[in-house]
Order: sequence, then C-alpha cells, then structure tokens
Amino acid sequence: MATTSGDDNPFELLIGKANNNPSELQSIYGNHRVGRNSQQSEKILSEEFAGWSVDNILSRLDGPGKEEGFVDPRNCLVIWARPPPHVREIIRFVQDELKTVAPAIWLMPLENLHTTVLEVAHSLTEEEIETLVQTLQSSTTVQPAQIASYPIAHPTRLIRPMVSFDSAALALSFVPAATGDPSQSYTYHHLRRDIWDLVRQAKLPVASRYVVPSAHVTIARFISQDGFTVEGEDEADKVDKHQVKTFIDKIGEINRKLESEYWSVPADAGDGGQWLIGREALVIRRGRVWYGGGEDVPPEKSSI
Repeated sequence: MATTSGDDNPFELLIGKANNNPSELQSIYGNHRVGRNSQQSEKILSEEFAGWSVDNILSRLDGPGKEEGFVDPRNCLVIWARPPPHVREIIRFVQDELKTVAPAIWLMPLENLHTTVLEVAHSLTEEEIETLVQTLQSSTTVQPAQIASYPIAHPTRLIRPMVSFDSAALALSFVPAATGDPSQSYTYHHLRRDIWDLVRQAKLPVASRYVVPSAHVTIARFISQDGFTVEGEDEADKVDKHQVKTFIDKIGEINRKLESEYWSVPADAGDGGQWLIGREALVIRRGRVWYGGGEDVPPEKSSI
C-alpha cells in the first residue's frame, strides 16, 4: 500500500471521518448521490428552471452547432478506470432509454467511457501538460506503470449502479463495496487515496477540481435545449415543463429497474452490476480528455 501523507491527502480526510469503516464509506457515497439527485430534481422541476446548462464547448465540437476546426483549449492529465464490457452494456441500455425521451441529448460514445480515479491537472496548455508528463516519466520514485498497475494488486469493487444527474449532465454512479470482514476493508476510496499519494511521490502537484465521494461515469450531456422548449406568444423559446418532468420521471424509472436487477446480486454470482477495479490496469491520460478523448501516457519518455 502507498504511504499516506496525512492531512495533505484529501481522500484520507473522508476515511478518517468514516472511522476507516467500509460500510460508513459506502453510506457516505450513497447518501451523496441520493441527496444530490433529490436536490437537482427539485431544482429542475421548479417553476424557476430556465433550461438545461448547455455545454458550450461540446456543442461546438459535436451536434447541429458543430464548428469545423474548433479545438477544445483545455488540456488535462488524469488517471482513469475504463468500465468492463458488462458495465458498458448497462450504460448502453440507460442511454437507449434516455434517447426515447430526449432524442437530441449528446451521448458519450461507449468506447470513451471512463471514471476519473484522480484528476491531476486540468484546463492547462499542451506545453504545461507536457512538463507534468515529463516529470512523471522521469521520476526515480514512482513510474507511470506502477501507478497504472496498482489496483491489480489492490482490487476493489464498485456496486449498485444508479443514474445520477444535474442540469448539465448524467452519469452512471456506483458506491464502494463493503463487507463485514475486517480483513477486506480496502475500498475504492482507499484506492483513490493511494493513487493520490503515488502521484505526489512522483513529485507532481495535484490540482483536482473536486474530491467528492463519487464514483461515476459520465454518460450524457446537454448540448442544446432541443426537445424541451415550446414557442411562447412572444416567439421566445420557453421551457416545456411537461417534457422536463417526463425526462426526470424516466430517470426514476431507469433507477428502479437498475435497483431491481442489480442491487441484490451476491458478490459470488458473477459480474452483474458489479465493477471490479483491478481486473485491468488504470489508464494515465493526457490532452483533451473532457469527452473521453486524449492520448495515453506511455510508461517511459519517448526517445525521439
């Protein structure tokens, strides 16, 4: 296990708050997503809701408003876990269901799906990211391959898939698995803590935007208000409250199906809705990664 660095590691703080108890960590993750969904649902269904928070960069990259030649200016350095085929199939089902009530919504391509274990840097220039990558590849303490392979020797499970949402995007979220066995107390949140420490041991700064208790895969984003507006008397587009409610109701319907089908599956009953982090190595990714793009960081510096 990586050597933790105390209060400097933001993930360690939550582990302390949970008394290093996997069941408490699971509850914290679960309460976070349920509370956020409830808050967002109330906001979206209110009379004050003025429409979806459109991703203005994505709408210039894809969809009817696509601008040829436009390049996302934001470069990042991240560490991802890729969902296995059976999780991608769950996401395919969810995306297909969402499309029935929101035909114009942007869906993350299945091959681009990921969960961010750690965001090292974001919204920088290519040159700034290159400097960080070279620092990582030159480290004599921790090599990129060690970071990527770390969960193979420290596997964790994510369980209980559920659609989480706000006015900008939707995700399939999970909670860390917890057992009653004290010897199996290592969770996905512990993994995030350890990856943070390994990156810091490689002498890289970590500038994550947030470290909330969430394990999620972004599956859809809003790139327009299409399908959710009606023409008013002044010819200005207004929010179609009925269609918005239909959309929120559909999310509830999907979540009930996911809970019924996947939440009660025993750990030894096959994959089901479980995701084993560690069956495959993590991916260290650089560049324009916001929508699943970018390039892998090779384990060593290029000789070119």
